[in-house]
Parts: sequence; C-alpha cells; structure tokens
Amino acid sequence: MVDIVQYLKEVVERGGSDLHISVGSPPMMRQHGELIKLEKQILTDEDTTMLLSDLITDDLMEELERYRSIDFAIEIPLAGLIQRYRCNIFFQKDGMDGVFRVIPREVPTLKELNLPKNVEELAWYKDGLIMITGPTGSGKSTTISAIVDMINSTQSRHVFIIEDPIEYVHSDKQAIIHQRQIGLHTLSFKRAIRAAMREDADVIVVGEMRDLETIEHVLTAASVGHLVLATMHTPSAPKSVERFIEFYPSSRQNTIRMMLADCLRAVVAQQLIPRADGLGRIPAVEIMINCLPIANLIRDFKTHQIPSVMQTSKKIGMVSMDDYLMKLYKEGKITAIEAFEHSIDKKKLESVLKPSRPRRYENEVKS
Repeated sequence: MVDIVQYLKEVVERGGSDLHISVGSPPMMRQHGELIKLEKQILTDEDTTMLLSDLITDDLMEELERYRSIDFAIEIPLAGLIQRYRCNIFFQKDGMDGVFRVIPREVPTLKELNLPKNVEELAWYKDGLIMITGPTGSGKSTTISAIVDMINSTQSRHVFIIEDPIEYVHSDKQAIIHQRQIGLHTLSFKRAIRAAMREDADVIVVGEMRDLETIEHVLTAASVGHLVLATMHTPSAPKSVERFIEFYPSSRQNTIRMMLADCLRAVVAQQLIPRADGLGRIPAVEIMINCLPIANLIRDFKTHQIPSVMQTSKKIGMVSMDDYLMKLYKEGKITAIEAFEHSIDKKKLESVLKPSRPRRYENEVKS
C-alpha cells in the first residue's frame, strides 16, 4: 500500500478534487463530481488508521480523541511547488475515515470560474451582508475567494478572513489581508468577528455561518458599516433568507427580519453541473439583489414571493436558478437531464425538457 502523500499527489495529477479514505472501501477520488477508485484494495480499520495517522500531530490527535472529528489544512511539495489540502478526519462505526479537498495553488478569477459578470459587481459594495450559498462541494469557498481576490487586486481595503481551516492563501496586493484559522489563531468565529470589528476591518469574510452565535455577530458587523461575505448551506436565495431568520427564536424573528432587510446586499446561490462535453463541471447560479421590493418581502416574512420579484427585476442583475439552467442548456453547455435534475421548480421546466426528462422524475413533477 502506498502512503497517504502518494494518494494526495495522484488526485492532483489526475485532476481530482477530493480524496476519500474510508474503512470498507478502496481509496477513491472525486473527479468532475463522480467517485473513482484509485486502486482495488479494500481498506481495513488498521489501514485507514495507519494512512491517516501520518498526518495527525499530537495536538490534532488529542483534539480528535476529544471531539471525534477534526478539520485542518496541510501542505505538501508537488512538482517543485507547494500543494495545499483541506482535511477532515473523523470516526464512524467502522473506524477512522478521512476526506481531503484539493485547494488550487492560485485563486481563480471570477471569469475563470465561468461566473456571470453580475458577481463581479458584488466586490464593490462598501458595507452590508453578501451570502454565497449552495450544497457541499458547490464551489462556495472558491467563489468567495475569487471575490476577495478582486477586492485585493483593485481596492485599498483591510480584509479579515476567518475560516476553519484556512483554504486559499492570499497575499497582499492593493489590500491588506489577514487570515485567521479557528482553533489556531482564534477560538471561535464569534470572537474573531468581534475582534475584526475592533481592528479597522473594511471587509470580514466568514467561512461558514453554522450557528446562531456566528450569525448574530455577522449581522451585527454588517449592520454597523462592514462588508461581510459569508457562506451558508442552502439551495436558493429565498431559502437562504428563510434559514438565516429561522436560526433565531421566534420571539426575536420580527426584529431580525427588519435588520436583515436593511443590511442584506445580495445572495448568490450556486451549484456545479456536469458539462455536456464531459470536460468537468460548470457553475449554475442564482443572484438575488436586495432592492426595495425584496426588502419589504423580508420585513413582512413573505419570502415565498421573492422568486416573482426576481423574475421582474432582471434589469438590475437578478437571475433565478431555473432561468440560468435553461440558459446553460440552450447554449449546449449542459444536458436537458442535468438542467432538470438541478432545477428548483421542476414543473416550470417540464414543458421545455419533457422529451429528455428521466422517468424517475414523473411522479415528482405530478405531485
């Protein structure tokens, strides 16, 4: 059996995005969204423990034994350069497993990510909250890093990035960049956000809004003059607004709706879709810009009406996920089946994509 470093290098050399080391399975990598075996050998508990222990320091082992999972980043030399990985090691019923995400050496530009020009405009907001949302593995961290890089390349601002762990490493260009890792440079997102507000930060980047304390400090920072970029695991812009509010107890939600309506600037929801030509994946995005009608719907808790406003507000840069999927399909960049599978309102796309619709979706569309 090769060591873990050889597997990590192979994933990069073959253009993969993730490495999975799991008891009961062979080593596998994710390539263009699909899991591919790196070899036939099935890993035992002893195998995974031996492979993963090579990367775990004494401090990390203590944390793993205490919390049963750990997040950290590593760097290994590859072809004369340094390759960075985001790592998660955890225990499950069969033993110790690990998942490793390849972090590109260079921060890609928004253009290189095939994101619409509307997203570039978000880098010029001076305050408020911008949420980048989507499922796990949809490229949220990469998109937010590309926005930060655009700020860094074009504006003289002080940017604080708070992550768990640090992924892309930014060097100062026109901006000053400070990056802090939870557990290594600060104890929590809450403490780091509060500190950034006292350290003359213009832009605060929060790797993930995962609990009420973090969201409270994000909202506070966005409300007092900072530009805050943050990610959330939600599938659409309206659902992101709803989820943000639902973190709070019902007794506080009226006040939070008012605050969010005032400080929210935009929500970008994204998915990564397999390309029709088989050459990787392409992002599909939904962009909601907070205008007066949207803000009023948030205040009145009528978020279910947001899609209707988005349809009538395309001139100011809004686009729905289903419209963007249809655009990609008509341009020949994705198949009809992929457009249908990733759509939000399948009934809306049914008439256009019906000839190619998979049979397994017929009951879903009828319901």
